[in-house]
Amino acid sequence: MSLIKPFRGLRPANGRAEDVVAPPYDVVDRAEAKALAVDRPWSFLHVSRPEIDLADAVDAYDPAVYAKGRENLDRMVEQGVLVRDPVPAYYVYRLTMGGHVQTGLVATASVAAYDQGRIKRHEFTRPVKEDDRVRQIDTLNAQTGPVFLVYSANTVVDGILREVSSQPPEVDVTAQRDGVRHEIWTIDRADLIAQLTDAFEAMPAIYVADGHHRSAAGSRVGNARAAANPGHTGGESYNHFLSVIFPHDQMQILDYNRVVRDLNGLSAEALLAAAADNFDLELSNEPVRPAGSGEFGMYLAGQWYRLRIHEERIPADDPVARLDVSLLQDNLIQPILGIADPRRDDRIDFVGGIRGLAALEKRVDSGQWAVAFALFPTTMRALMDVADAGEVMPPKSTWFEPKLADGLVSHVLD
Repeated sequence: MSLIKPFRGLRPANGRAEDVVAPPYDVVDRAEAKALAVDRPWSFLHVSRPEIDLADAVDAYDPAVYAKGRENLDRMVEQGVLVRDPVPAYYVYRLTMGGHVQTGLVATASVAAYDQGRIKRHEFTRPVKEDDRVRQIDTLNAQTGPVFLVYSANTVVDGILREVSSQPPEVDVTAQRDGVRHEIWTIDRADLIAQLTDAFEAMPAIYVADGHHRSAAGSRVGNARAAANPGHTGGESYNHFLSVIFPHDQMQILDYNRVVRDLNGLSAEALLAAAADNFDLELSNEPVRPAGSGEFGMYLAGQWYRLRIHEERIPADDPVARLDVSLLQDNLIQPILGIADPRRDDRIDFVGGIRGLAALEKRVDSGQWAVAFALFPTTMRALMDVADAGEVMPPKSTWFEPKLADGLVSHVLD
């Protein structure tokens, strides 16, 4: 079974993309989704966050929510707002955020390859979130949230994407929420489809960047349907899940910063003294944005500090322990601040780099948080090294920007 496969995309009809386009379901909460959908009856949020059309008292995981999503999706198809392409195709998807541009391929990725580890993961999933995506896919009979995958830049693939995207796009819409531009082109030429399929088939692996719950859910749905189908052939659409695959050298990973609620019984002076065992500390008169790996900013009691970890504290051959998020956790947050499990300890919170260093200052200055840490962004190479080693990254290690949109291309399960 091929690593990737073309499919008949379910897409906004001509001129309707602006009505449909929506942020990913998991980057907005219920209240924000509801506000964004006001006076937008065709927003894909009615499919991806259908609880906005139900009473606030209805739980987000209630069966009525998934049923409402299916009802809304069916209505968009019946009204001609969403139209399914007549033949299988790949699609080029370009994201532009300020001066950053990345161009990838929309395809369906193999469940078998995912299960066998050829599509490599680097995060654990939370069962409740994974179960939610399974129910959503099963009820809609469609995959509407693409998994964000990455491939090692490839001259054949990159050349085809460049050639196709040199033409005017079929879809060109700028999202109101974040100003990100989304452009899409269709690849339905048999020769280009074959070249792309063969180029990916020759790759030893591709990587999940964002969307671990969606990919895990795609695998579960595919395997469940295969087991329930006595005539299973392997060619059914449920054997692949919706993906957008970008080259590794175009990724933009932002910092994922930390705030801690208290100092674990220490004074600010005692914290600084303890940190000096593993870090060089330097006062800073301005916010500290780390200049490279091994360097951290710390905001404590209204003052910024630059921390540089001692070289001997950096493991030579462990791709997980070498990550900056691990270095900070293992040398300060756990031994000094007493947070052993950042997945479950509510004394720590995580702040995406898109919010800037001012967000860290605001948290600490509010008095509700005691100290904040600014990190250097995890590199794509570091992520791939962890995945290649079969390891798992610490929680909140990467923040990818820009985000994919929901609603521009969906995958119907025949």
